Amino acid sequence: MTIEADPTITRPRIFSGIQPSGAPHIGNDLGAIRNYVKLQHEYEAIYCIVDYHALTSLHDPERLRRQTLEMAAALLALGLDPERCTLFVQSHRPEHTELAWLLMTVTPVSWLERTPTYKEKKASQPDDVNHGLLTYPVLQAADIVMYKASLVPVGKDQAAHLELSREIVRAFNARYGDTFPEPLAVHTESPIVLGTDGIRKMSKSIGNTIDIFAPEDVLRKQIMSMVTDTQRILRTDPGRPEVCNVCQLHRPYSADFERIWEGERTARTGCVDTKKLLLARILEHYAEPRARYAELMDDPDGVDRILADGAERIRPMAQATMTEVREKMGLR
Repeated sequence: MTIEADPTITRPRIFSGIQPSGAPHIGNDLGAIRNYVKLQHEYEAIYCIVDYHALTSLHDPERLRRQTLEMAAALLALGLDPERCTLFVQSHRPEHTELAWLLMTVTPVSWLERTPTYKEKKASQPDDVNHGLLTYPVLQAADIVMYKASLVPVGKDQAAHLELSREIVRAFNARYGDTFPEPLAVHTESPIVLGTDGIRKMSKSIGNTIDIFAPEDVLRKQIMSMVTDTQRILRTDPGRPEVCNVCQLHRPYSADFERIWEGERTARTGCVDTKKLLLARILEHYAEPRARYAELMDDPDGVDRILADGAERIRPMAQATMTEVREKMGLR
C-alpha cells in the first residue's frame, strides 16, 4: 500500500517513548538519550515520557509523579531542546488510550501472547500479570502512529519490537483503508552498557547503576565498587582492558582511553587509579547537565510548562488522527 506523505512535514517525523524511571544512569544516556539529542537536529522529533506504560508495573502514584518529573528534567538537562523537538507526557494526550483500544480490535491475541516482553514480564512479576502487560505493544503502536511517524529510533536488538507495530498497522490499513504509514527503524549505535557488577546490563532493578545526577559521594561509591578484571590480583599484575568494565567505560568519556588501556596492560596503573580517573572524567563530562538538572528540579512548575507546551503543540495532530480513524471505523 502507498500512503501519501503529509505535505506539512518538512523533515521525516520520528517518535520515541521513554519510561518514567526517574533520573537516568549512564547506560540510559549512552544507550538512548544522547541519540535523542542528536536526532532532534536531523528529524521532526517527538519524544514521549510513557507514564501509561509505567502503570503496568508501577502502582505508587507519588513515585510515578516524582519519577516523571525527574526524567523530564534529566532529558532537558542532557540536551533535549523544546525549540527543536516536542517533549510531552503520554497521559497529557488521552487520545493515545482511545487509539490503543481501537487498534486492539484488529490485533489478534495470539500476536500479543507471543511477544518476548510479555513472557519476560509474566516471569518477573508473577503476582501482577495485569491486562496492560498483554496489550502493552498495542499502546506502543498507538503512540507511534498517532502522529503518523514514519521512523522510530531503536537499537538493532530492539528491532523485533517494532515489527509488531508494523503488523498492527498493516492489519488496520487492510481493514479500513490506507491510514497509517508502516514505521521503519532508525538504527542507532546503542552499546550495551554493563553495570557495576561487570556482568549484567546496567539496570535500576538490579542495582548496578552509575547515576548521572547522584551526589558526588554516591557516584564515588558506585564507581569505586565496580568489578574490574577478576584475573588481576596484584597491583603489579598486567590488566586486560578488553574485559575490564572500568576500562571499557573510559571509551565514551576519555579521548585518551587507549593510553589508559595501555597503562593497565603494562601495570603502570592500578584498578583504583583507573576508577578514580573514571570518576573525574564522568564528573567533568556531566558538570553542566548536573547543574542544569538541579536548576530544573528546583523549578518543577517550569518543567511542567515545557511538558504542557509539548502536549498542546501536538494536540492538532492527535485530534486530526482520531477524527480520521473514527470516521473510517464508523464511529459517530
